[in-house]
Amino acid sequence: MTLYEELTARGLIAQVTDEQEIKDLVNNGKAVFYIGFDPTADSLHVGHFMALCLMKRLQMAGNKPIALIGGGTAMIGDPSGRTDMRQMMTPEIIQHNCDCFKRQMSRFIDFSEDKAMMVNNADWLMDLNYIEVLREVGAHFSVNRMLTAECYKQRMEKGLSFLEFNYMIMQSYDFYTLFQKYGCNMQFGGDDQWSNMLGGTELIRRKLGKDAYAMTINLLLNSEGKKMGKTQSGAVWLDPDKTSPFDFYQYWRNVSDSDVLKCLRMLTFLPLEQIDEMDRWQGSQLNTAKEILAFELTKLVHGEQEAQKAQNGARALFAGGGNTSDMPACDLSSEDLTDGSIDLISLLVKTELVSSRSEGRRAIEQGGVTVNNEKITDVRKCYTADDFDTDEFIIKRGKKKFMKVNYRA
Repeated sequence: MTLYEELTARGLIAQVTDEQEIKDLVNNGKAVFYIGFDPTADSLHVGHFMALCLMKRLQMAGNKPIALIGGGTAMIGDPSGRTDMRQMMTPEIIQHNCDCFKRQMSRFIDFSEDKAMMVNNADWLMDLNYIEVLREVGAHFSVNRMLTAECYKQRMEKGLSFLEFNYMIMQSYDFYTLFQKYGCNMQFGGDDQWSNMLGGTELIRRKLGKDAYAMTINLLLNSEGKKMGKTQSGAVWLDPDKTSPFDFYQYWRNVSDSDVLKCLRMLTFLPLEQIDEMDRWQGSQLNTAKEILAFELTKLVHGEQEAQKAQNGARALFAGGGNTSDMPACDLSSEDLTDGSIDLISLLVKTELVSSRSEGRRAIEQGGVTVNNEKITDVRKCYTADDFDTDEFIIKRGKKKFMKVNYRA
């Protein structure tokens, strides 16, 4: 099976500009391709996961990836998939976010010995002359055609700023620049980027008379058609300080039965033959598939040791076996006690199982809090140092949020 055939079988490919040429490039390791990442936060998240995995797959087949950090385009903000204008960031925040992205990408991409590149479009976009851009680049874009792009159409009703209207031109200029400077012949991205990517191939053809190619990958959607990577508390981040390896593991462990095999195909590096065998799995076997998915993705992002700890912690809590030392834990000391005790609401806030005392009170009143497998409904319940003098003191909120408390006198 060729690489392109594998990408197709895994359900990754959405649209391509020239299928035969793209097949030849990627199958023979001749693609110099780029994927752009706008640093709108200080961590990559699950929404970037597909792109990172695609870069890794293509690099493993001998192709050369260019990770483009959008230090310049982030000054504008991509309107794709937005119903409102993105909050504008300072150059200092953008630079900090760029630095964070670089560290995280290194877990996926091998940047040694010219095997890959990482560039920042601020290096060329920030020094552009406005009049020159209008004459040399703007002349090749039809406003009528731009307004038919999906990313703009959905914004026209509420209003599209001229700032954001320029985003397609800037992204197209990126491809044009990378083509000239680094021989970049392909751009990959999410399917919501299709119009922007076509702008780049067209600009290269009009300005240089040469061919460049674009391929979009399917967005990671659940069976309800919603983007994956979000929880009630927000995005699922790749930074362990923002989403712990255990919570990351649990996110994938809790995907629905109808989504697990799709995620295994699209995101893991397990052989397709092994995943195809799981197509026949039913009932409790799907829970095993979810464990495999969660372990493989946590290993990919955080390393095998953290993945094993997360799996052990989950099994200890939910299956009644395993090593409880690998559970997420919160340290408590005598300084946290008032007159020798601490109330349950304060304990919930301390362990970050709730964000406020009022939320903690509601959780207790609604019967959603257990301590060492005992449901607690008394909002005035308190615990002393002696109560923590046990092998394990575990607070659980709902079915999937919990914390082990380690008391130090």
